[in-house]
Amino acid sequence: MNAHPSRQSSNDGFEEDTDIETDSDTGIDAAARSDAAVDGGRGGTTKADPDGDAEAGGDDSGDGKVDRSGEADTGSEAEADGDGHGDSGSSGDTSGISETGRGGDGDGDAEIADGEGSESEPAPSRLRLFASRVGARQPLRSLLRLIRWVRSLVPSWLDRPFVLRAAGVAVCTVGVGLSTFVAEVGVLGRFEHRRDQQVAYAAFRAELAAGTAPIGGRDFRGVMLRAGVPVAVLAIPSVGVDEVVGEGTGAAVLESGPGLRRDTVLPGQAGTSVIMARASGYGGPFRYLDQLQPGDRVEVTTGQGVADYRVSDVRRRGDPEPARLHGQLGRLTLVTASGAAYTPNGALYVDADLISDVQPTPPAPVPHPGAEESAMGEDRYARPDVAAWTAVLAGATVLAFWAGPRWGRAKTWLVAVPVLLVVGLTLADRIALLLPNLT
Repeated sequence: MNAHPSRQSSNDGFEEDTDIETDSDTGIDAAARSDAAVDGGRGGTTKADPDGDAEAGGDDSGDGKVDRSGEADTGSEAEADGDGHGDSGSSGDTSGISETGRGGDGDGDAEIADGEGSESEPAPSRLRLFASRVGARQPLRSLLRLIRWVRSLVPSWLDRPFVLRAAGVAVCTVGVGLSTFVAEVGVLGRFEHRRDQQVAYAAFRAELAAGTAPIGGRDFRGVMLRAGVPVAVLAIPSVGVDEVVGEGTGAAVLESGPGLRRDTVLPGQAGTSVIMARASGYGGPFRYLDQLQPGDRVEVTTGQGVADYRVSDVRRRGDPEPARLHGQLGRLTLVTASGAAYTPNGALYVDADLISDVQPTPPAPVPHPGAEESAMGEDRYARPDVAAWTAVLAGATVLAFWAGPRWGRAKTWLVAVPVLLVVGLTLADRIALLLPNLT
């Protein structure tokens, strides 16, 4: 048992020693000493009333009292009962604390009432907490109700996994389309152009040897030449051009090499012959055409022999055109794109005058090519093909995502990757037709 002596002066002039007994097992006396020390450190004093209660006075933040029953109350809102159990009040129970006698009778007594705490409510959401802080509770409540109403309209199957799968399908489809387009136009297109040139040269050489090479708009049987049929071999030694020229100047024909505009005469004959070729994509046969200088030689081999030309002018859009030909004169005009690679800003024209003998021109109906065969023309007929192959690519991607969890991802993508590449390359080839034919 421990005892704390406390002295108090009375009006009779004698001192009475009061011992406050506490149970050593509960440790309430240690708590009282600790509270008293804290109060003392805050500038307060310790008093004992006639009933034996010890009170700690000082500022409001350190009020406390110890009664005879062994209860200790402190300003930190902690209570200890006589049984040695401590009850700690929360900051939310401050409504149950009442303070009396501060400065009135000098006692500084503080009584803590047992407040009845309400049941804990769920933590408010971040939006509601923000609304309460900024004073915009009502507008945000309306916004939350609107969001819940919109969510109620969304079908149940449109959940987060579905959205993620749809996003994956879209990203995969776009990624395959873009990558195969770049590969088709920039890399694979060069190999396709070289292969087509080899096939066309072999076919034209065989026709030259057999004497059946075309010398006009019809073949030796009198049938109109179809697009892409080889009609000549173009050679420009100064810029390293040696290409087989096909019939027509559409985007599909120019993927294989230079093309002869169908409404012009064959090179070597009287009149103007127009040959077009790409500057960047599919090998870019005319990528160095702007380096030609007046006086450079150009040779064209046809079924009628070799025609020699000499460059007379290099012009662009807005430059004056050469004079119109009359009589038995021949001219060759080479056309390609002008500007940066794959982003042309116009057409480049190179005029060359015929310096060899003029060859006879056989009678033939003059075809009327469409706008897609003009300089920088686009093949609008390729749009349905682009839409169809895009749908095929999207369907193949959806099928791959659907089969992955069922067949195993490794097996599924082992089969799906080659299929997606083939479909993507076909789609890229159709998209290339929508670009200007001289790109």
